[in-house]
Amino acid sequence: MADSRKRVVVPGSEKKALPNAKIVGKLDPNERIEITVVIRPRSDAAPNGRVAASASDTSRQLPEQRQYLSRESFAAERGADPKDVVQVEAFAKEHNLTVVEASLQKRAIRLAGTIRDLTAAFEPNLKKSRVGSRIVRMRTGGISVPTDLKDVVVAVMGFDDRPAARPHVRFLSESSGNTGRKTAASKGSKKPRATKPEKKGAKPHAGGGSSFDPPEVARLYDFPPNLQGEGQCIGIIELNDFDQDHNPTGTGFSLSDLKTYFASLGVPVPNVNAIGVSSNDGTGANVPGTDANADGEVMLDIEVAGAVAPKANIAVYFALNTDDGFLAALNTALHDNVRKPSVISISWGSSEDANTQQALTAFNQALQDAAALGVTVCCSAGDDGSSDIRKPADRDGAPHVDFPASSPFALACGGTRLVGSGASIADETVWNDGRGATGGGVSNHFPRPAYQSTSGVPKSPTGNVGRGVPDVAGDADPHTGYNVRLVGGDPDIIGGTSAVAPLWAGLIALMNEGLSKQGKPPVGLINPILYQLPAASSSFHDIVNGNNDLEGLGKYAARPSWDPCTGLGSPDGKALAAAIGV
Repeated sequence: MADSRKRVVVPGSEKKALPNAKIVGKLDPNERIEITVVIRPRSDAAPNGRVAASASDTSRQLPEQRQYLSRESFAAERGADPKDVVQVEAFAKEHNLTVVEASLQKRAIRLAGTIRDLTAAFEPNLKKSRVGSRIVRMRTGGISVPTDLKDVVVAVMGFDDRPAARPHVRFLSESSGNTGRKTAASKGSKKPRATKPEKKGAKPHAGGGSSFDPPEVARLYDFPPNLQGEGQCIGIIELNDFDQDHNPTGTGFSLSDLKTYFASLGVPVPNVNAIGVSSNDGTGANVPGTDANADGEVMLDIEVAGAVAPKANIAVYFALNTDDGFLAALNTALHDNVRKPSVISISWGSSEDANTQQALTAFNQALQDAAALGVTVCCSAGDDGSSDIRKPADRDGAPHVDFPASSPFALACGGTRLVGSGASIADETVWNDGRGATGGGVSNHFPRPAYQSTSGVPKSPTGNVGRGVPDVAGDADPHTGYNVRLVGGDPDIIGGTSAVAPLWAGLIALMNEGLSKQGKPPVGLINPILYQLPAASSSFHDIVNGNNDLEGLGKYAARPSWDPCTGLGSPDGKALAAAIGV
């Protein structure tokens, strides 16, 4: 149906083609696909007493002074306005589109239709393209809507199904350049896997330094030993690769291997559940065994979080690796009224500039929702130094930060090289081993939040007064990494900031347990609290040596107090717990 109304491009919807993509033909106009329309929060969701105390980045209250929204009341206070939903649904009907789902909580409306009808409705420029070995729908340019929807629509996602993020995980074999290790090719693995005796405790190795079991790292960082995460749920976001039919292929965990691993550590086996998240064109699933890199990410996340907080429930949310799938996974975890995670770990991301502004806005609004609900979201800061771009062909000679860590509503987790034993840290420096390094820098998209106003965050190289990344840090160097068990039983050593997000999520779960036992609300958005702690606070180990200048960009070096490599530093768990009232 022709639409004669005046139209406007959705702000920030412009998308570029991938440089290595090749157009291979036209899409079938009769093919049916799904897209998601993300709409604004309801107009009466302006900050009130409860929302302001938790969602505002200027809020510095301790948890006991905060009042969060409940999941049950969220839709009425911060969800979509039903009138906006009706307006979008009417527009969809005009173009022969079917409403698959309309969620007030997620402020998302999923629409299904033919490519012909969806193109008439939103005017995207779509091409059938090849990226590597995969054929994808690739969108370039902007998306338009009628002018009467210009203030309603935040983002339109799903026309493009290219991968949205990568795991921030580093195998020791990758960082040491060792290509002679045993591989698990018989299991379909794409990634070398190291072999070594599976023994409990720190292990020295040829790369220098020693690896650790997760409880040893927790002991070095003085996590509260009397807390185990009881009564808490840790949500973990994982993303599936998928085939041409959008069936999930790769990314998962093995429960039997997890049980063996936790038994070897002498800690209780946590309750782990997999949740498949439905998004445009497909549903994620726990499907291990085809990609050791992705499986290693999942096993690392669960093993670190579960070893640190063994009595917490762990909910693993699997979604397809697209921008819509990534957002759907976060929203599903936030609004899960059954498992109710109080902290979420995300070890996937991409360079901030690789995302459209509409995707950044939609995801950032969801992270702000997390703050309103009292849910802490821990995000890894990236493993490619201040450039944040892994492939040499994609580098542009400029520094970048990783998203979603660059959101002011995420706890951005950077990486260190940790040397120590027992409860004593001998040395801790910025992780930069020449092949990988902690991400960190200054956002070109998000302005500097009020909680960082006195932290000495520099302007970005483009002159932007932006959000500084990371906020905190923890052990990430693969040479001082984590002893893990992979799918199929192989032991390995893994690092990367992927390990730091679940490490901090486990610590938050411990603190939430302690707060709950006192009848206090959970930690929620912890960033404003951390930045108001005195400079001489014992809550952090200040990292003052090293840099994350992996590509010779001249950015950035460690310094006293906050810096763009390790943020405020690595935690002293007991001191930090005491500082927030545990």
